[in-house]
Amino acid sequence: MNCRHCGAALALTMLDLGHAPPSNAFLLREQLSGPEIWYPLRVLVCETCWLAQTQDTGVGDRLFGDDYAYFSAYSSSWLEHARIYVQAMVRRFALGPHSMVVEVAANDGYLLQYVQKAGIPCYGVEPTAGTALAARGHGLEIVTEFFGTSLAERLQGQGRTADLMVANNVLAHVPDINDFVAGFAHLLKPHGVATFEFPHLLRMVQECQFDTVYHEHFSYLSLTAVQQILAAQGLVVFDVEQWPTHGGSLRVFAQRADAGAYAVQVAVADMLAQEQHSGVRSPAFYRQFQHETERIKHELLIWLLECRRDRISVAAYGAAAKGNTLLNFAGVRPDLLPYVVDRNPAKQGKYLPGSRIPVVDEQQLRVHKPMRVLILPWNLQDEIVQQLAYIGQWGGQFVSAVPRLRLLTAVAGVPLTDSSGGDR
Repeated sequence: MNCRHCGAALALTMLDLGHAPPSNAFLLREQLSGPEIWYPLRVLVCETCWLAQTQDTGVGDRLFGDDYAYFSAYSSSWLEHARIYVQAMVRRFALGPHSMVVEVAANDGYLLQYVQKAGIPCYGVEPTAGTALAARGHGLEIVTEFFGTSLAERLQGQGRTADLMVANNVLAHVPDINDFVAGFAHLLKPHGVATFEFPHLLRMVQECQFDTVYHEHFSYLSLTAVQQILAAQGLVVFDVEQWPTHGGSLRVFAQRADAGAYAVQVAVADMLAQEQHSGVRSPAFYRQFQHETERIKHELLIWLLECRRDRISVAAYGAAAKGNTLLNFAGVRPDLLPYVVDRNPAKQGKYLPGSRIPVVDEQQLRVHKPMRVLILPWNLQDEIVQQLAYIGQWGGQFVSAVPRLRLLTAVAGVPLTDSSGGDR
């Protein structure tokens, strides 16, 4: 396999999770008697441009079908993140009624609704039909296509160029990253700005966030790699910010190389230096990842087996893609984890891919009163603990598996604490 960006041959393996089904390919009851397709799930690293990327399985755009089940607006903390982002961009770039904001991967309108409320013209690009329909329910205009050079040129020809382009948690999701990024250079106005948010590879490795690896994530991104990818398509990075979302993310600000008006901030050089010092350009940085991943797998399995032996009831919360990566790599099935709770009605009544664990609504927690609740989307841990604090009424406790197995305690008005000391 060759690098998706620079074309160099790939030889360095960062992670091998064996085989798994696509993490958002939830099953209906009538599909349980049929087969599932499992694909290799490996991450390779380019030693030329340092782009980490999944092995090409040929699945591509089929991962984002009409029944795509991820809806951003079900997370209140993510909605707040989007609201704050819009306020900040309006101030920083003086956006107003004569501006145009375009969000690529607009999902269910979680962000553009705040742009619309601010009286700023906007539209979104979102290829999945279900989320696009939800966005239109907010009165938003959505172009239901995959973004790339062809669509950008067509929109440009229609005079629909952008003062601000937003790309939150989508850069990792595109199989042809060069064509995707080139579209931004086409659709931006001469002095327009594009922002890209993505989980930071540095934090991913340092905290062993291996469960963020799944087939929809074609790339695992550092500023080192992203700066090169953007530059190759005529975009210059002029600022970067660190955010705590998704376990630690970068927000990269870019402008057209031929017309950009913004000075490059010192934060860009600082982040590149931090990555260099941490070893992002060194094979040794990536080779430790497999061992730490297997440690997490074994800790989870031992804990679940001990709970079964000791008759401690267990449930999980959050039918997230990262949870499916964890459960399938560990080989967890309904005998050890009988159900997963999720707020999203699009997932309820279905079954997790691979493990085939049923997804149920939150009421099941009150009915069954499990003594342990395993939080699968650990990036939303604080939000989930607040939402489900009532499990303490029957002595229930929360558990997190990444980056190590921990029992968590939540007290009203007090930050979440680790009550396990790292023990099971």
